[in-house]
Amino acid sequence: MQKMKAGIIGCGTISGVYFTNLKNSPWVEVVACADIVLDNAKNKAEEFNIPKAYTVEEMLAQSEIELIINLTIPASHANVDIASLEAGKHVYSEKPLAITLDEAHRILNVADQKGLRVGCAPDTFLGSGIQTAKAAINSGQIGRPVAATAFMMGSGPEAWHPNPEFFYASGGGGPMMDMGPYYVSALVELLGPAKRVSASAGIQIPDRVVASGPLQGKPITVQTPTHLAGTIDFENGAIASMITSFDIFGGSHLPWIEIYGTHGTLSLGDPNYFNGEVKLRKHGSDEWVLLEPAFECGKNERGLGIEDMIQAIHEQKDHRVSARLAYHVLEIMHSFQQSSLEGRHIVLQSTYRYGKLPAFAAVESTN
Repeated sequence: MQKMKAGIIGCGTISGVYFTNLKNSPWVEVVACADIVLDNAKNKAEEFNIPKAYTVEEMLAQSEIELIINLTIPASHANVDIASLEAGKHVYSEKPLAITLDEAHRILNVADQKGLRVGCAPDTFLGSGIQTAKAAINSGQIGRPVAATAFMMGSGPEAWHPNPEFFYASGGGGPMMDMGPYYVSALVELLGPAKRVSASAGIQIPDRVVASGPLQGKPITVQTPTHLAGTIDFENGAIASMITSFDIFGGSHLPWIEIYGTHGTLSLGDPNYFNGEVKLRKHGSDEWVLLEPAFECGKNERGLGIEDMIQAIHEQKDHRVSARLAYHVLEIMHSFQQSSLEGRHIVLQSTYRYGKLPAFAAVESTN
């Protein structure tokens, strides 16, 4: 089998793990990289022995490149995805799929028109942590799922990220858009599609300061909610309570994710990682039992979703880390802020089931 030739657009902090993990992939060969700052692309090409470094325009003009891996900042995801699709290339993007639902809808429409695939991170739910929990649920070990909790409690990325301002930008920033995809994707994988959201959201700490790197000491004005708390109602009847926050400076004892059923509880590790312990406590027992992992898996296996998509293309089947899933996740995340602003439940317009017809077909653009 000939590997699919890919180019990476966006040579920032996250790109290193993709270059490293895909180096020995049986499905894809990274043959070029590009960045809005060409020197960044040249530096990554030299560091990871990538044959070519291009401008974005040059990258899209290369006929040998079949797949674009879009690692740009969230505000650029939609434009790069659409330009790549218009150039006749499949796309796999970092999360989120887009900033707005209209942008995401355009991506899906262009992909459909061109007959091309779009995948979107996170692919962490393909790892052993979430899949071990899913197997336990499917085998009935906790009975019927009735509820869940999901908590991302932290103090924000300005303590470590060299250029953290975009995390606090209007529209595409905040803990929900940054970390929410890991949690919401995991919940949808475990519980199925959601149907409505109710939430409160606020900017609890409006002024931040870059704490490290060349911008150390630079003030950041927060323009998006940094603490969002609410509930997600799923189509199967389960209700999840979820908080994402950049306003927790003293740490937390809350679990990352727990799933509660009629016969027991599952406690999962951090969905930001691919592996992690899964513990089961049965009704009537005082003990947590560590479940055997469904398979062996490393902590950071970013790129599994890319390989899954390419394999699905070869086998002419649906891919799991798909833009349809990412659209549903994006709508859920947007609904947290919308619910808070409007003071009501938000009934979701999209749904998602792996292997089914496109869930976005009935979703209309608001433009």
